[in-house]
Amino acid sequence: MLKIGIIGGSGLDDPGILKNPKELEITTEYGTPSSPLLSGKINDVDILILARHGRNHQLSPTQVNNRANIKAFQQEGVTHIIATTACGSLKYEIDRGHLVILDQFIDFTRFRKNTFIESFENGLVHPVMAHPFDENLRKKLYETAKKLDLNVHENGCVVTIEGPRFSTIAESKMFKSWGADVINMSTAPEVILANEVAIPYAAVAMSTDYDCWNEDEAPVTWEEIMAVFDQNAHNVIELIVNAIAALKE
Repeated sequence: MLKIGIIGGSGLDDPGILKNPKELEITTEYGTPSSPLLSGKINDVDILILARHGRNHQLSPTQVNNRANIKAFQQEGVTHIIATTACGSLKYEIDRGHLVILDQFIDFTRFRKNTFIESFENGLVHPVMAHPFDENLRKKLYETAKKLDLNVHENGCVVTIEGPRFSTIAESKMFKSWGADVINMSTAPEVILANEVAIPYAAVAMSTDYDCWNEDEAPVTWEEIMAVFDQNAHNVIELIVNAIAALKE
């Protein structure tokens, strides 16, 4: 039976989209997730919502216990994960407010637990990660976004940095030269861990700024990022609600 876990990025962990929400306190062998899970229904589909950075955004990107977050979803029988995230654009054509249905990532984090595999004591394990984002979920999200007439890009490679600081100009230009399309602080190792426990995962990234490679603009601030988020968060919520209905079909 379909049971969808939604991981909310900044400003997108809105419990108001759930019918009959209730709070679940979950513990895992890796500790507690970032927030209690909110359980409810969207379009008669069982939903669990998790606030990635905590309900009050109290967790820095490095502090997020990604292993506990994904393990909590697994324990609760989640069959698919849809994640949302803010991102900086590394391409002119991905403008502020545009959505990107991610298909690849580059992990540039340094201090995070990025695997459930603690040792090779019981045999070698090298997870395959060539196509980390689920194609069926991606297709549903993209097709739904097009039907809603949203500004959406079908593919995108995200580079995830450690944070909490933003990039230098040199770093931003380097990531751009690598072929990355957008940049954030959250997709890795979240998507890696979802793959390890075989839960199909897709992510909707909202572009809020041009990072700092575009020297025609002043470097972005957090306040400016949140202003773009507040103006466009309803598009992401509308997309997720309608994509969930499409998944039921």
